[in-house]
Amino acid sequence: MISKWMVTSLSSVLALSILIPTANADTLSELEQKQQETQQQQSELNAGINEKAGQITQNVSKLEQLASKIADLNTQINDTEANINNVQAEIDQTKIEIDELKKSIVELERKIEERTQLLKERARAIQLSGGSVDYMDVLLGANSFVDFIDRFSAVNTLIEADREIMREQAADKELLAEQKEQVESKLAEQELHRSELVGLKASLGSKKTEQAGFVRNLETEQQRLATEKGGLENKRTEAIEISADLEKQIMNEQARLAEIARKAEEERQRKIAAEKAAAEARAQARAQARAQAQADATAKEEARAQAAREAQAKTSAKAETASKPKVSSPVVSAPEKVETAPAPSSSAMFIRPVSGRYSSGFGGRDIGDGAESHLGQDIANVTGTPISAAASGYVSFAGNMGGYGNVVILTHSINGQSYATVYGHMSAINVSAGQAVSQGQNVGLVGSTGRSTGPHLHFEVHIGSWNGARSNAVDPMNYF
Repeated sequence: MISKWMVTSLSSVLALSILIPTANADTLSELEQKQQETQQQQSELNAGINEKAGQITQNVSKLEQLASKIADLNTQINDTEANINNVQAEIDQTKIEIDELKKSIVELERKIEERTQLLKERARAIQLSGGSVDYMDVLLGANSFVDFIDRFSAVNTLIEADREIMREQAADKELLAEQKEQVESKLAEQELHRSELVGLKASLGSKKTEQAGFVRNLETEQQRLATEKGGLENKRTEAIEISADLEKQIMNEQARLAEIARKAEEERQRKIAAEKAAAEARAQARAQARAQAQADATAKEEARAQAAREAQAKTSAKAETASKPKVSSPVVSAPEKVETAPAPSSSAMFIRPVSGRYSSGFGGRDIGDGAESHLGQDIANVTGTPISAAASGYVSFAGNMGGYGNVVILTHSINGQSYATVYGHMSAINVSAGQAVSQGQNVGLVGSTGRSTGPHLHFEVHIGSWNGARSNAVDPMNYF
């Protein structure tokens, strides 16, 4: 009856162990594939966003350079306009001076004309008088010395007047010519300067217009890049939301696998209990058999002793004395005490997953990127060192996951409690999602993938299922 019960239990366990590892493994693999595709999409979107940001930065630099050039052009234009205004003021002042000079010229021309008329009249008088005036005759015609002195003074006055008129006439004509030349030269020079400044202003204005066109083009390009960057950022947000949804699905799948692992653990415990009960039954049966054998042996011994007594009684009947010989009672040995083997002592909950040196513990640390919380144990060893499953369970994730690099997540059920263990930065993964693994089974090789400073295993223990926030991580050292 016991053997039949044990065969039935073992058959049930074997059937369950065949069915459990293959339960919905394809679903989890599809989720992991979707998550990897989403992570790849996020990586491409981040690269595109960084590229657009770089182009925007370059455009900002170009815009700043153009703005500086335009500012310089504006300064030059303002300086040129100021120079033009100064020249224009000089021209206006020169025109005022020209107006004054024109008045002076008119006055000079009037004086010259008057002198010309006077000289013409003197010339006409000379012609009427015979062609010349003999000043000696005037002097010799004096009636007295006083008259001579008067005549001499008058003649000198006339002669000096004529000379003065001629000198003034010549000087005025020369001054008139100089003033006209000066005014015309100064005005022409100023007009030329103004024309040059106007040309410079036009050139600067053209450059400013050209630079403004560059600015407009760059601003348009900037707007286009900003729009494209915004679109990529929106897509990245959508991808992140999708990734979060996939993470939730993976967690749900972990919960499902944890339930499977729990049932398997319960079945294993039932199997252990059944084996223990069967062992106890077998031990009890063996003890009963030994007791029965001992009883049979005692009975046989008593029978042999009885037969011997009877034979002795027959041979000694004739020589029987008055007192009967004493016959000792047969000695029955006590049944052998049967001791059952003690149950093996329970070992640690998890085994150490890899050999090597503990390089970074659980808690706060800084590896060069600022203070951070390290939610696992780092065990350093050379690339390719085998990594073992810390406990029996199921593979709930196997693939690349951002900073973890190549990572395997196992789901366990131990003594009615679910756990998750994480094995990060692997150089190779040797298991697949949904696969059942036993404690000590190889799940991958030590590497330095993801956010890593060298070849090592990043090992985490979580009470319950793993989640993206790793809110239930505990120090693995407490479980070895």
